[in-house]
Amino acid sequence: MSQAHHGTTAGLLGYPDDARLLLVNADDFGMYNAINEAVIRAFAEGIVRSTSLMVPCPDAAEAMRLLKEHPELPFGVHLSVVRDIAHYRWGPLAPRERVPSLLTEDGDLFPLDRMAELLARAKVEELEAEFRAQVETVLAAGLRPSHLDWHCLLNGGRADVFDMTLGLAREYRLALRIDAQPFINRLQRRGLPTADHDLLDSFTLDVEGKSTRYAALLRALPAGLTEWAVHPGLGSADAQAIDPDGWRVRQTDLEFLTSPRAREIVQEEGIVLISYEPLQAVWQSRSP
Repeated sequence: MSQAHHGTTAGLLGYPDDARLLLVNADDFGMYNAINEAVIRAFAEGIVRSTSLMVPCPDAAEAMRLLKEHPELPFGVHLSVVRDIAHYRWGPLAPRERVPSLLTEDGDLFPLDRMAELLARAKVEELEAEFRAQVETVLAAGLRPSHLDWHCLLNGGRADVFDMTLGLAREYRLALRIDAQPFINRLQRRGLPTADHDLLDSFTLDVEGKSTRYAALLRALPAGLTEWAVHPGLGSADAQAIDPDGWRVRQTDLEFLTSPRAREIVQEEGIVLISYEPLQAVWQSRSP
């Protein structure tokens, strides 16, 4: 194998340039209980290596308790201002009077089908207030995250939101998930390690034949760092009631992520599974 080159993400993390690195991050921890249980299983029994916590959600307190019980599980803050299950309600952590541009006429956070409207009206200073409230809630609980990422908002959804969130990541000494170009090149030119390839969101994969598709993606994994945003969940009656459009995505994710096949392919292909912690360490070493 080639020698580590410190200008590449692999090199910055101490691996050869041709290393095949995979960061499997379980999104939506804290949204509801069946997700919480599945994330812990996918980490303990499968190939998940980190998770992202939805701090404002109904089962976030339970998720934070689980993080304290499993300090070996790295986690980030899944900055959440969009509700993607219309009937499943949760609100901002900042006082509502401080974030009016993030709320619908009913005083709720915007649902996914109105995300364009949110992005058109949201004031960046109000988004910053809510993002800070979510991070500070985690810190106040005595937990230390490794990274920030966004729920539903790819690269923040707007250039000013991306820049603001990048500033928060630097301030709180965290890594930041980068979903796609041109942001990958922009951050890597600054010597900050990111995934080298566009983010894989497991909600974009067909439920039918997903295991075969995941296996093929592992076999074809390119050199450099790839990130998968996966969404493990149990297919329980409660999950089906809360998440009628998403529970099968989550259940099929869990089935593959915890399968012997997944672990076997990772080993056969020489894939290195990592979390956000080594990225965070380099981000911390690079002054803003």
